[in-house]
Amino acid sequence: MAKVVQQRLLLSDIQLGMRVKLPLSWTNHPFLFNRVDITTPEQIEMIRGLGVPYVYLISDASDEVEVVADDDEDVDDNTALTSAAHQPDLQLVTRKAMRLSQKRFLESVNECRNAFAKVVSDPEGAYRLSSALVEELLSHLQEVQSPFLTLVGNDEKGVSVTQHGISVAVLALMIGHALDLPQRELRDIAFGSLFHDIGKLKVPDVIRRKRLPLTSHEANYLQMHPNFGYDMLNRSGLFPKEVLDIVLHHHEFIDGSGYPDGLTGHKIPLTTQIVSLANDYEKQLNGLETSSPQVALGYLFKHRASKHSEALIAILVKILGIYPPGTIVKLSDDCVAKVIMTTKEVTQPQVWACKDDGSHAALRFLADEGVTVLQTLRADELGEAATKILQVDKGISFYFSAIQA
Repeated sequence: MAKVVQQRLLLSDIQLGMRVKLPLSWTNHPFLFNRVDITTPEQIEMIRGLGVPYVYLISDASDEVEVVADDDEDVDDNTALTSAAHQPDLQLVTRKAMRLSQKRFLESVNECRNAFAKVVSDPEGAYRLSSALVEELLSHLQEVQSPFLTLVGNDEKGVSVTQHGISVAVLALMIGHALDLPQRELRDIAFGSLFHDIGKLKVPDVIRRKRLPLTSHEANYLQMHPNFGYDMLNRSGLFPKEVLDIVLHHHEFIDGSGYPDGLTGHKIPLTTQIVSLANDYEKQLNGLETSSPQVALGYLFKHRASKHSEALIAILVKILGIYPPGTIVKLSDDCVAKVIMTTKEVTQPQVWACKDDGSHAALRFLADEGVTVLQTLRADELGEAATKILQVDKGISFYFSAIQA
């Protein structure tokens, strides 16, 4: 097996297709790992904004350069500009937890995708896979007494059906946990959330992925996806009726304006109402006009208050906090930042911050610094460099924080 070798590379020489290692502690850069596969120009710009003079080029060949031990992503080599060992313990623990939450999210998305692929051809296999995923979600929810949310996602701008399902499951389970629902109902919520949009896979891509307004015919076809999903799962005879109800009625509203059956109030089970709310928020969050988490929350208050239980909306607001993960903010020290994790200190969240010019990028704990949030910002209020460093255009999803923040 070829040895991995590393060679110093000037920032001006970084090119697409390279694999590089950052000479930084993993608390001081926005990437999931120190090793980065360069696939976009934005990644190059982000690295150039980190304030380092060079990176390491990683290759599998040549005995012409020094071989550097690099068996553990959590350990930087001796030439690193900063050492993780000298960082505050909270920084280390939190960054590690963020990485674990991201890893769990991506694994959950893959497991959900595998379950989707078997629903028609191997329904029993799909049920086994999704059952295992549900138990994982519940264990992650309940591993701390008071769970919080962490911003997660991938490098894509959009959010897939399976990503959306995991994020909805996380939000809905957080609401169910806050209501102290029994384990059986939490399982129903998790199952229903994972599969609530599986019927969209029977909707043509030209409709499902259309960015322009849908025609009335296209909109009617798209609104059939709850029925499609219900039929797919009901045919197997494996899923509880409570889960099937969530899949069929996750677009129902308590005022009767939803679809497919126009149900009202008490006719919609609580578990279905919870998933309906989480789905509605996620839909607004990843829509064309309200991509800010805080704006999406405000939209619920202003335009959807009559469609959901006030008590459930209040719980969702408490879970998301004043500045939900993904919110772009201006700090009292004139830096700009993206909220990464909800904490007990709701007005001083943990953020990834930088200067307006993209410099001095770092994970920061506002409560420890005495720094506060001055205001929220729209994406178009940021400069180009800060937009790239904060990765404002990435899709937003949520997962349980792996520690009690």
